Amino acid sequence: MDTAFKIENLKVAYGETVALKNINLELYPKSITALIGPSGCGKSTFLRTLNRMNDLISICSISGEVYYHENNIYDKQCDVIELRKQVGMVFQKPNPFPMSIFDNVAYGPKRQGVKDKETLKQIVEKALKQSALYEEVSDRMDASALSLSGGQQQRLCIARALAMEPEVILMDEPTSALDPIATQKIETLLDDLKKEYTIIIVTHSMHQAARISDYTAFFYMGELIETSDTNTLFSLPKKKQTEDYITGRFG
Repeated sequence: MDTAFKIENLKVAYGETVALKNINLELYPKSITALIGPSGCGKSTFLRTLNRMNDLISICSISGEVYYHENNIYDKQCDVIELRKQVGMVFQKPNPFPMSIFDNVAYGPKRQGVKDKETLKQIVEKALKQSALYEEVSDRMDASALSLSGGQQQRLCIARALAMEPEVILMDEPTSALDPIATQKIETLLDDLKKEYTIIIVTHSMHQAARISDYTAFFYMGELIETSDTNTLFSLPKKKQTEDYITGRFG
């Protein structure tokens, strides 16, 4: 099976504190992989290794290999800007820029040199339709993005990522700050997006992981304990730690 990412012997430390150790994992294209585990187990750190966001943390050190399309993204010749264009990120809390809805989505393409107004309009419209937001905002594109509800803001942030035409979307607990209705909209959206994109999502919700993901990886104390297709991991986990976590015995 083709892989989107292949991670080998990954270790990540913040100063003397080891956050991840000996991580070996394959992530598959056009699917949703959920990363589960208790707080502080390394899920978000792992997610950030996939587009080198940890580079922004001065005390962070990384060893091992992370292959994206067979290229080690930690090689010196890797173009980090191009990598982050291909591997987009959506954060836990919606973080729209204090500008219009249109300009939020157009921000990335403009930074990449797209200046033609009609082209920008097409990019923005496509991204908003893909994020299931277009019908709700099409008549107020000049309104401030901060006027949107929390769920709408998160879909706007997804649209902003999609406007860069990535192959992979990383999501760090994207629904944790949302109500159940907004969460359902995001989950429905992700199920549709995985037809075209590779999605890797950190979630603390066992129910969410079971509902939306194709594959699940269970992290604990900086280690990858078990990974499998989601149905197998939740119904027939191989490790007792995994069973204890998904049944609520700890964590």
